[in-house]
Parts: sequence; C-alpha cells; structure tokens
Amino acid sequence: MGTTAVDGDAGAVSRADGRALAAASVTVVLWASSFIAIRSSAGDFGPGALALGRLVVASIVLSALLLARRGGFPPREAWPGILASGVLWFGAYMVALNWGERHVDAGTASLVVNVGPILMALLGGWLLKEGFPPKLMAGMAVSFAGAVVVGLSMSGGGTSSLVGVLLCLFAALAYAVGAVLQKPTLKHATPMQVTTFGALAGAVACLPFAGQLVSQVSRAPISATLQMVYLGVFPTALAFTTWAYAVSRTTVGKMGATTYAVPVLVVFLSWLFLGEVPGWLTLLGGLLCLSGVAVSRMRGKGRAQVPEGARGSCAAARAEVSAESAQRTAG
Repeated sequence: MGTTAVDGDAGAVSRADGRALAAASVTVVLWASSFIAIRSSAGDFGPGALALGRLVVASIVLSALLLARRGGFPPREAWPGILASGVLWFGAYMVALNWGERHVDAGTASLVVNVGPILMALLGGWLLKEGFPPKLMAGMAVSFAGAVVVGLSMSGGGTSSLVGVLLCLFAALAYAVGAVLQKPTLKHATPMQVTTFGALAGAVACLPFAGQLVSQVSRAPISATLQMVYLGVFPTALAFTTWAYAVSRTTVGKMGATTYAVPVLVVFLSWLFLGEVPGWLTLLGGLLCLSGVAVSRMRGKGRAQVPEGARGSCAAARAEVSAESAQRTAG
C-alpha cells in the first residue's frame, strides 16, 4: 500500500517533468526561429525600435489572452520580480542583443550569449539553493564546449568588435539575472501573469525608442513589419509563456542547459531559410550541444525524487499501514 503511493507520486513527478520538457522544447524551437526573423528585419529596424515593436505586439496578445482567461492581476508579492525580470530580460536583453549583433558576426554573438545558461546555473545554485548537481554541471560543460565549436565554425575568421562583444555579454548577464529573478516570482503568480506583465514592463522600458519605431515602420517593407509581428507573437508571447510554465516545474539550471539546443536549431534554420550550409565543424558542435542537454537532464538510477507535499502524504500512508499492522498484531 505504501509502496503504491510512492510509485504513484513518482509517476506524477515524471509526468510533470515530461510536460515541462515539452514546454521547454516549444521555447527552444521558437527562440531559435527568432534569430532568423531578427536577421531578416534588422536592416529596416534599429535595435531599440525592433525590441519595442516586438514587445508591444507581445503585450497586446498576452493581455488579450489574460483577459479572456480572466487571469487577473498578480498579487503584491510578485510585482518586484515581475518588474525586475521584465526590464532586464524583456527590455535590456533584447535591445543589447539586437545592438550587439550589428558589431559582431553571428557565431561570436552566439558564443558570448551562451555564457547566459552557465550564469543561470551558478546563480540558481547560489541564490535559489538549487545546488550544483554533477550531471548538470557536466552537461553544461559539454554544451558550452559545443557552443564554442559552433561559434568558431561560424565566425568566418573575422575580428570581433569589442563593443559588440561587451553588448552580447551584457545581454547574457541580463538574460541570466532576469531568468533567476523570475523563478521565485512564479511561486506567487501564474506563468501567464508573469509573462504578460513582464512584457509590459519591458515595453515601458523601451518607450524611448517609440519615435524611431514609428518612423521606421512607415518606411519599412511589409515583410519586415510582419517579421516583427512574428517575433512578438511566437518567440515572445508564446515562447516566454512556455518557458515560465517549464521553469515553474523544474530548476533554472536544467532550463538553462536545455537552451543550449538553440544554436543547433539556428544552424538548421539558417540552412533551410537563408541558404547557409553548415560545415562539418558546425555540425560537430551542434551534436556536442545536444549531448550536453541530454546529460544535464539524465536521472540517476536511484529512487525518484518526490515533492515535499507528496512526501508528507506518503509518510502518513506508511504510518497508517504501520498502525493497522500493530492493531492486527495486538488482536
């Protein structure tokens, strides 16, 4: 009886982890596609204007969905984390990354930004007490090595601008800190609330670029404007919501490791849509990235972990079984 309860709880944990992985996969695919859309529209929109347009579209879509689902406003305890992560991740990260990629090639930018998951794992282990599991650390190391290989293979041997590298490094830092701040916020608010009001906070932070956006939208071709709308609806509104859902059900470190699959998909999508054929070194780096993600999400062969609440119910069930056994013995 007690064993059945434990097995049932372990199965529930496994199903929850599977749903989190599915949500993370949606995030990874859509974030990878955003690199293609950004490259296609970068010639028509400045870094700040593109970030603001993307966030305005995302805010409209998310607000409509939140109203339709009667999601309401987050509680007071959630607002500091929502505002901080929104300004850093939705606002500063997007502007810095768009700006940085104007100064460095795609491979160098990808390599520098992939410092973010490492910072996430370290900050999550330190600030959120998630610890530093050996398999997670090993997987991060393998994936980072793969990111280095991908970055070197795509760099084309050109010299990188120091300004561009610093901007991409700042983007990685904003990404990591914003993601870590979001994790405890999800204890007080739903993923939809956190994403919606985070996007709104980021849009407000980018309002200084409003004049530039209006001017550039009036001159940009419809294809570039549609790319910006795509960025707002899918890689932002949908992907950040699935990210928040997944990170509320797993650790920040595991989610960060999962995003190492993004460069692999970017290489594939670049070949598919932009005609950029990857070399064997790029493919090798992509394989390393995926291998690291697999290692980081491996489970030990021991007993499955059970949430604290489930442990309490299991303990109660075992105590009940022990009491019944004692009564039968006494009878």
